[in-house]
Amino acid sequence: MKRTLIFIMIMALSGVVIFAGPATADQFPSETVTYQIPFNPGGQSDVEARRQQPLLEKALGVKVVVQYKPGGGGSVGWAYLVKQKPNGYFISGINIPHIILQPLARGNAGYKTEQLAPIALFQATPIGIAVMKDSNFKTLNDLIEYAKKNPGAVTCGGSGTWSGHHIAYLQLQKMAGIKMTYIPYKGASPSVAAFLGGHVNTLWGNSNDLFQHKDRIRVLAFGTNQAFAPMPDVPTFKSLGYNLMASIDRGAGAPPGTPAEVIKVLEKAFLDIANDPKVKAQMLKDGFVPVSMGAAESKAYIQDKVKEWAPVVKEFKK
Repeated sequence: MKRTLIFIMIMALSGVVIFAGPATADQFPSETVTYQIPFNPGGQSDVEARRQQPLLEKALGVKVVVQYKPGGGGSVGWAYLVKQKPNGYFISGINIPHIILQPLARGNAGYKTEQLAPIALFQATPIGIAVMKDSNFKTLNDLIEYAKKNPGAVTCGGSGTWSGHHIAYLQLQKMAGIKMTYIPYKGASPSVAAFLGGHVNTLWGNSNDLFQHKDRIRVLAFGTNQAFAPMPDVPTFKSLGYNLMASIDRGAGAPPGTPAEVIKVLEKAFLDIANDPKVKAQMLKDGFVPVSMGAAESKAYIQDKVKEWAPVVKEFKK
C-alpha cells in the first residue's frame, strides 16, 4: 500500500512537471498570438495585418491580436520585439528598408537588423512623390525648377526619419541638386492626412495611398523600373533622368532565437495567405504589389539589402 501511494505521488508530481513545462514546437500555437504593428493604425502595415488577422486565426487555430507601438520610423516597435520571449507568441510587422536603415543611421536603434528573425515577406508598395491636383507643379520638372529657385520652400511629408520615404527624398535632392524640407510623421497614415490637409506641399507616399487618392492628387513619379500598373500614365523617376528606385517591402518577423519549427508554422500560415488568389487580387485592387517569400528567402533578401543600403546611409550621414 505504501509503495502504491509513493508511485501515485511520483506520477502526480511528474504530471505537474510535464504540464508546467514549455510548449513544444508540435504543440504550437496553443494560446493567443500578438501581432505588433510598429506604426500608427491606418497605414499599409495595419491594413495588411487586418486583412490577414481572421485568416491567420483560421490557419493557426488561435486568437490573433493586433497591437501598435509606433515611433522612430518603426525602431521603437522592433526594439521591443527583440526583447520578447522567442516562443512565437509575439511577432511583428517588419518593413524593408526601415529595419535596415534605422540601425545604420541611428547607431543605436535599440536592435540590430540581424536580430530580427524573418517569417515571411508578403507585400510591396512602390514609393512615389505627389502633389494636390490644384498644385502649380504639373510635372516633376516643375517642382525641381521651383525648388532650385526657392531652396527649402518645398515641404515634403513622409513616414519617419531614415525610412524609405526619407531616403528617397534625400536621393532626389542630391540627384536634382535641390534643397527641400522633409517633415517626418509617425507612419504613412498621419503623413497622408497632413498632406491632404494642406500642411505640406508634397507627399512621399506608398503606392496604395497614392492610388486610393488618385482623384484628388497628382503623382509626379514612381520609384520603379517600369510604370506602376494601376497608374500606368505616371512616369518613373528613371524615365525622367533620375536613377531613383524606391519601394517598401512588408513582412512579419519574430524575436531572435525563435525555434525553426515555430517559424515554420508561422511561415506556412503567412505564405498560404499571401498565395491565396483572392488575397492577391484584393492587394492589386488596393494598389499593393503581392509578394511571397519564405523565411530563408526573406533572410537572404534582407542581407543583400543591408549591403545595398549601407553605403547610401553612410553617404547621407556625412
